[in-house]
Amino acid sequence: MQDRPALARFAALSIAAAVATIGLKVAAWRLTGSVGLLSDALESGVNLAAAVMTLAMLAVAARPPNEAHAFGYGKAEYVSSGAEGALIIVAAAGIAWAAVGRLIHPQPVERVGFGLALSVGASLVNLSVGRVLISAGRRHHSIALEADGRHLMTDVWTSAGVVLGIGAVAATGWVRLDPIIAIAVAVQIVWSGVRLIRRSWLGLLDRAIPESELAALRGVLERYSAAEGIRFHAVWTRQSGARRFVSMHVLVPGAWSVSRGHALLERIEEDVSAALPNAHVFTHLEAVEDPSSFADQHLDRVLPGPAPRP
Repeated sequence: MQDRPALARFAALSIAAAVATIGLKVAAWRLTGSVGLLSDALESGVNLAAAVMTLAMLAVAARPPNEAHAFGYGKAEYVSSGAEGALIIVAAAGIAWAAVGRLIHPQPVERVGFGLALSVGASLVNLSVGRVLISAGRRHHSIALEADGRHLMTDVWTSAGVVLGIGAVAATGWVRLDPIIAIAVAVQIVWSGVRLIRRSWLGLLDRAIPESELAALRGVLERYSAAEGIRFHAVWTRQSGARRFVSMHVLVPGAWSVSRGHALLERIEEDVSAALPNAHVFTHLEAVEDPSSFADQHLDRVLPGPAPRP
């Protein structure tokens, strides 16, 4: 987790990109009077608020564990992505409100060429920064950075739709196409916000680690089962921001010494940690011959538990 404080530089990059794109898109809107371009500028305002929230929550998530928060502050990243989703929905409501007014009272767009050029320039900024943030989020297991990057990529597609639509308005002269495009943008933005909120909610509910990581965990446990003749059950996993937590019961022959059992658990914990980045592994040793060892086998989440012995 030593790299968490360094992630703030990516959030700072997102803030700089948001400021730049707001300036470009507002200028494009003022030149053309297009409500579609206004909706695009409003979404960039959401990008700025989200980037500031991401920076703040990354600082919180980087705090080391302490007595009051023994499992760390990683869930702060879910707060960031959830708040970003809520801001996206609020922005969509504002866009729809402005678009309906323009749909009732249509107005022509002006100076389309220069305005669209500014909008395209802003989109290229978002495209570049969005790809950087998504890559960094995946590499460092940061949902906040990845959510911010995906929001920027959504903004790129939104801007592309607006640009094509405004071009169509200029070509056809049908001015009501402009607010129709803005309403379509609002609907698309709402869907993006809902997905972010859902993902954050699931994270706050201690969801299991992704299936790809579960497969890596199964591989480690199956290897030990085959080589040592031991069993596992009550295997639990959860993720909290960049951290992964794994707990399990390890069933060994009762004749083993405490020293031998402890040495095995140390090796298992080390190998699981190597297979799962940022994993915190908790093991509990039990005797395979003791019927009480199987009283909690229904808690298994990764490997099927053995049938209880009489």
